[in-house]
Amino acid sequence: MSTQTGTTRPSKVTTQTIVEMKQNGEKISMLTAYDYTMAQIIDQAGIDIILVGDSASNVMAGFETTVPITLDNMIYHTSCVVRGVDRALVIADLPFMSYQVTPKEALISAGRMMKEAGAHAVKMEGGKSITSTVKKIVDAGIPVMGHLGLTPQSIYKFGTYKVRAKEEQEAEMLIEDAKLLEEAGCFSIVLEKIPASLAEKVSNEISIPTIGIGAGVGCDGQVLVIHDMLGMNKDFSPRFLRRYADVHSVMTDAVRNYIKDVKSKDFPNSEEQYSS
Repeated sequence: MSTQTGTTRPSKVTTQTIVEMKQNGEKISMLTAYDYTMAQIIDQAGIDIILVGDSASNVMAGFETTVPITLDNMIYHTSCVVRGVDRALVIADLPFMSYQVTPKEALISAGRMMKEAGAHAVKMEGGKSITSTVKKIVDAGIPVMGHLGLTPQSIYKFGTYKVRAKEEQEAEMLIEDAKLLEEAGCFSIVLEKIPASLAEKVSNEISIPTIGIGAGVGCDGQVLVIHDMLGMNKDFSPRFLRRYADVHSVMTDAVRNYIKDVKSKDFPNSEEQYSS
Protein backbone atom coordinates (compact mmCIF):
# COMPACT_ATOMS: atom_id res chain seq x y z
CA MET A 1 0.00 0.00 0.00
CA SER A 2 1.78 3.09 -1.21
CA THR A 3 1.67 6.29 0.82
CA GLN A 4 3.34 8.51 -1.76
CA THR A 5 1.67 11.63 -3.11
CA GLY A 6 -0.25 11.00 -6.34
CA THR A 7 -0.74 7.26 -5.81
CA THR A 8 -3.42 5.19 -4.11
CA ARG A 9 -3.07 5.70 -0.37
CA PRO A 10 -5.19 5.95 2.74
CA SER A 11 -6.48 9.36 3.79
CA LYS A 12 -4.71 8.92 7.11
CA VAL A 13 -1.46 7.13 7.88
CA THR A 14 -1.92 4.83 10.88
CA THR A 15 0.31 2.53 12.88
CA GLN A 16 -1.09 -0.33 10.80
CA THR A 17 -0.12 1.52 7.61
CA ILE A 18 3.46 1.71 8.86
CA VAL A 19 3.60 -2.01 9.64
CA GLU A 20 2.15 -2.83 6.21
CA MET A 21 4.78 -0.63 4.55
CA LYS A 22 7.51 -2.82 6.06
CA GLN A 23 5.69 -5.95 4.94
CA ASN A 24 5.45 -4.55 1.40
CA GLY A 25 9.07 -3.41 1.31
CA GLU A 26 8.18 0.29 1.09
CA LYS A 27 10.53 2.64 2.93
CA ILE A 28 9.01 4.92 5.58
CA SER A 29 9.73 8.67 5.65
CA MET A 30 9.76 10.55 8.96
CA LEU A 31 10.71 14.10 9.92
CA THR A 32 10.38 16.17 13.06
CA ALA A 33 8.14 19.21 13.45
CA TYR A 34 7.33 21.37 16.45
CA ASP A 35 4.82 23.97 15.22
CA TYR A 36 1.67 24.33 13.10
CA THR A 37 3.20 25.96 10.02
CA MET A 38 6.10 23.53 9.64
CA ALA A 39 3.82 20.55 10.27
CA GLN A 40 1.39 21.74 7.60
CA ILE A 41 4.17 22.07 5.01
CA ILE A 42 5.66 18.66 5.78
CA ASP A 43 2.27 16.95 5.84
CA GLN A 44 1.18 18.44 2.51
CA ALA A 45 4.50 17.34 0.98
CA GLY A 46 3.51 13.75 1.72
CA ILE A 47 5.59 12.69 4.74
CA ASP A 48 4.51 9.40 6.36
CA ILE A 49 5.31 10.20 10.00
CA ILE A 50 5.84 13.46 11.86
CA LEU A 51 7.78 13.13 15.11
CA VAL A 52 7.31 15.85 17.69
CA GLY A 53 10.71 15.13 19.15
CA ASP A 54 12.12 16.16 22.48
CA SER A 55 14.78 17.67 20.21
CA ALA A 56 12.50 20.70 20.56
CA SER A 57 14.57 21.23 23.69
CA ASN A 58 17.56 21.95 21.43
CA VAL A 59 16.19 23.54 18.26
CA MET A 60 13.23 25.44 19.70
CA ALA A 61 14.29 26.25 23.28
CA GLY A 62 18.08 26.45 22.89
CA PHE A 63 19.02 23.93 25.56
CA GLU A 64 22.21 21.88 25.20
CA THR A 65 20.43 18.55 25.73
CA THR A 66 16.91 17.10 25.55
CA VAL A 67 16.77 16.67 29.33
CA PRO A 68 15.24 20.04 30.36
CA ILE A 69 12.07 19.94 28.24
CA THR A 70 8.92 19.14 30.23
CA LEU A 71 5.80 17.15 29.53
CA ASP A 72 3.76 20.36 29.41
CA ASN A 73 6.21 21.78 26.84
CA MET A 74 5.87 18.64 24.71
CA ILE A 75 2.08 18.70 24.95
CA TYR A 76 2.10 22.30 23.71
CA HIS A 77 4.35 21.55 20.71
CA THR A 78 2.42 18.39 19.85
CA SER A 79 -0.95 20.15 19.93
CA CYS A 80 0.42 22.78 17.52
CA VAL A 81 1.64 20.09 15.13
CA VAL A 82 -1.58 18.06 15.25
CA ARG A 83 -3.60 21.11 14.18
CA GLY A 84 -1.47 21.39 11.04
CA VAL A 85 -1.75 17.75 9.96
CA ASP A 86 -4.38 16.06 7.80
CA ARG A 87 -2.65 12.85 6.79
CA ALA A 88 0.62 11.97 8.55
CA LEU A 89 0.93 9.84 11.67
CA VAL A 90 1.93 12.16 14.54
CA ILE A 91 4.16 10.63 17.20
CA ALA A 92 5.23 12.56 20.31
CA ASP A 93 8.26 11.94 22.47
CA LEU A 94 7.59 11.41 26.15
CA PRO A 95 10.30 13.60 27.73
CA PHE A 96 12.86 12.69 30.37
CA MET A 97 11.36 11.67 33.75
CA SER A 98 7.79 11.58 32.46
CA TYR A 99 7.80 7.76 32.23
CA GLN A 100 10.88 6.39 34.04
CA VAL A 101 9.63 6.36 37.66
CA THR A 102 6.65 3.98 37.50
CA PRO A 103 4.48 2.43 34.77
CA LYS A 104 1.48 4.20 36.30
CA GLU A 105 3.13 7.59 35.97
CA ALA A 106 4.12 6.73 32.41
CA LEU A 107 0.54 5.83 31.54
CA ILE A 108 -0.69 9.13 32.93
CA SER A 109 1.93 11.00 30.85
CA ALA A 110 1.03 9.08 27.70
CA GLY A 111 -2.67 9.61 28.36
CA ARG A 112 -2.17 13.37 28.66
CA MET A 113 -0.23 13.40 25.40
CA MET A 114 -3.11 11.66 23.63
CA LYS A 115 -6.02 13.52 25.26
CA GLU A 116 -4.60 17.04 25.61
CA ALA A 117 -2.31 17.18 22.57
CA GLY A 118 -4.09 14.82 20.19
CA ALA A 119 -1.00 12.69 19.45
CA HIS A 120 -1.55 9.46 17.54
CA ALA A 121 1.24 7.61 19.39
CA VAL A 122 4.09 8.20 21.84
CA LYS A 123 7.80 7.38 21.72
CA MET A 124 9.98 6.22 24.60
CA GLU A 125 13.70 5.54 24.96
CA GLY A 126 15.02 2.31 26.46
CA GLY A 127 14.96 -1.45 26.20
CA LYS A 128 14.40 -4.17 28.78
CA SER A 129 13.98 -1.68 31.62
CA ILE A 130 10.84 -0.13 30.09
CA THR A 131 9.09 -3.22 28.70
CA SER A 132 6.58 -3.43 31.55
CA THR A 133 5.83 0.27 31.05
CA VAL A 134 5.38 -0.18 27.31
CA LYS A 135 2.98 -3.07 27.92
CA LYS A 136 0.89 -1.04 30.35
CA ILE A 137 0.59 1.86 27.92
CA VAL A 138 -0.19 -0.37 24.94
CA ASP A 139 -2.76 -2.29 26.98
CA ALA A 140 -4.50 1.03 27.59
CA GLY A 141 -4.86 1.50 23.82
CA ILE A 142 -1.96 3.90 23.26
CA PRO A 143 0.51 2.98 20.47
CA VAL A 144 4.19 3.10 21.44
CA MET A 145 7.30 3.57 19.32
CA GLY A 146 10.55 2.41 20.92
CA HIS A 147 14.00 4.00 20.68
CA LEU A 148 17.33 2.14 20.97
CA GLY A 149 20.99 2.85 20.35
CA LEU A 150 22.00 6.40 21.17
CA THR A 151 19.32 7.59 23.57
CA PRO A 152 19.77 11.35 24.06
CA GLN A 153 17.80 11.45 27.33
CA SER A 154 20.59 9.30 28.84
CA ILE A 155 23.40 11.58 27.67
CA TYR A 156 24.64 12.21 31.22
CA LYS A 157 24.87 8.45 31.75
CA PHE A 158 26.82 7.79 28.54
CA GLY A 159 28.69 11.11 28.52
CA THR A 160 29.04 11.14 24.74
CA TYR A 161 27.07 11.23 21.49
CA LYS A 162 29.37 8.67 19.82
CA VAL A 163 28.09 5.64 17.90
CA ARG A 164 26.54 3.01 20.18
CA ALA A 165 26.68 -0.81 20.11
CA LYS A 166 29.98 -1.15 18.27
CA GLU A 167 31.12 -3.82 20.73
CA GLU A 168 29.65 -7.32 20.48
CA GLN A 169 28.14 -7.38 23.96
CA GLU A 170 26.24 -4.12 23.56
CA ALA A 171 25.17 -5.14 20.04
CA GLU A 172 23.73 -8.43 21.32
CA MET A 173 21.93 -6.53 24.10
CA LEU A 174 20.43 -4.13 21.57
CA ILE A 175 19.09 -7.00 19.46
CA GLU A 176 17.55 -8.56 22.56
CA ASP A 177 16.06 -5.21 23.61
CA ALA A 178 14.48 -4.78 20.17
CA LYS A 179 12.85 -8.20 20.43
CA LEU A 180 11.61 -7.43 23.95
CA LEU A 181 10.10 -4.12 22.81
CA GLU A 182 8.32 -5.92 19.99
CA GLU A 183 6.96 -8.51 22.45
CA ALA A 184 5.83 -5.71 24.78
CA GLY A 185 3.72 -4.23 21.97
CA CYS A 186 5.76 -1.50 20.27
CA PHE A 187 4.60 -0.95 16.69
CA SER A 188 8.02 0.34 15.56
CA ILE A 189 11.48 1.24 16.87
CA VAL A 190 13.87 4.11 16.18
CA LEU A 191 17.50 2.99 15.88
CA GLU A 192 19.84 5.91 16.46
CA LYS A 193 23.55 6.09 15.63
CA ILE A 194 24.47 2.41 15.55
CA PRO A 195 26.52 0.46 12.97
CA ALA A 196 24.61 -0.04 9.70
CA SER A 197 25.21 -3.80 9.74
CA LEU A 198 23.66 -4.10 13.21
CA ALA A 199 20.66 -1.97 12.24
CA GLU A 200 20.05 -4.16 9.20
CA LYS A 201 20.28 -7.29 11.35
CA VAL A 202 17.76 -5.91 13.84
CA SER A 203 15.43 -4.90 11.01
CA ASN A 204 15.55 -8.44 9.63
CA GLU A 205 14.99 -10.13 12.99
CA ILE A 206 11.87 -8.26 14.11
CA SER A 207 8.54 -7.92 12.32
CA ILE A 208 7.88 -4.29 13.30
CA PRO A 209 9.42 -1.40 11.32
CA THR A 210 12.73 0.20 12.26
CA ILE A 211 13.32 3.91 11.65
CA GLY A 212 16.97 4.85 11.40
CA ILE A 213 18.91 7.99 12.16
CA GLY A 214 22.59 7.44 11.57
CA ALA A 215 21.88 3.72 11.29
CA GLY A 216 22.22 3.05 7.56
CA VAL A 217 19.98 2.15 4.67
CA GLY A 218 19.04 -1.27 6.04
CA CYS A 219 16.38 0.22 8.30
CA ASP A 220 12.74 0.21 7.18
CA GLY A 221 12.63 4.00 7.23
CA GLN A 222 14.61 7.15 8.02
CA VAL A 223 14.15 10.19 10.25
CA LEU A 224 15.94 13.52 10.44
CA VAL A 225 15.42 16.68 12.48
CA ILE A 226 13.77 19.16 10.12
CA HIS A 227 16.02 22.06 11.14
CA ASP A 228 19.10 19.97 10.30
CA MET A 229 17.72 18.61 7.01
CA LEU A 230 16.75 22.10 5.79
CA GLY A 231 20.13 23.58 6.70
CA MET A 232 18.70 25.95 9.29
CA ASN A 233 21.32 24.80 11.79
CA LYS A 234 24.85 25.53 10.58
CA ASP A 235 26.60 24.21 13.69
CA PHE A 236 25.47 20.55 13.48
CA SER A 237 27.17 18.41 10.84
CA PRO A 238 27.18 14.71 11.80
CA ARG A 239 28.19 12.13 9.22
CA PHE A 240 24.62 10.86 8.79
CA LEU A 241 23.10 14.27 7.95
CA ARG A 242 22.23 15.20 4.37
CA ARG A 243 21.17 18.83 3.94
CA TYR A 244 18.42 19.20 1.35
CA ALA A 245 18.41 23.00 1.46
CA ASP A 246 20.36 25.97 2.78
CA VAL A 247 17.53 27.76 4.55
CA HIS A 248 19.96 29.48 6.93
CA SER A 249 21.50 31.43 4.04
CA VAL A 250 18.12 32.12 2.40
CA MET A 251 16.69 33.53 5.62
CA THR A 252 19.82 35.55 6.40
CA ASP A 253 19.78 37.14 2.96
CA ALA A 254 16.06 37.89 3.23
CA VAL A 255 16.44 39.59 6.60
CA ARG A 256 19.42 41.62 5.40
CA ASN A 257 17.50 42.74 2.30
CA TYR A 258 14.55 43.75 4.49
CA ILE A 259 16.80 45.79 6.78
CA LYS A 260 18.41 47.48 3.76
CA ASP A 261 15.04 48.35 2.23
CA VAL A 262 13.71 49.76 5.49
CA LYS A 263 16.82 51.87 6.04
CA SER A 264 16.76 53.22 2.48
CA LYS A 265 13.00 53.90 2.63
CA ASP A 266 12.45 51.54 -0.29
CA PHE A 267 10.01 49.55 1.86
CA PRO A 268 7.13 50.13 1.91
CA ASN A 269 6.67 51.61 -1.55
CA SER A 270 3.53 53.37 -2.82
CA GLU A 271 1.84 50.07 -3.70
CA GLU A 272 2.50 48.65 -0.25
CA GLN A 273 0.61 51.31 1.72
CA TYR A 274 -2.97 52.51 1.96
CA SER A 275 -4.31 55.80 0.62
CA SER A 276 -6.84 57.96 2.44
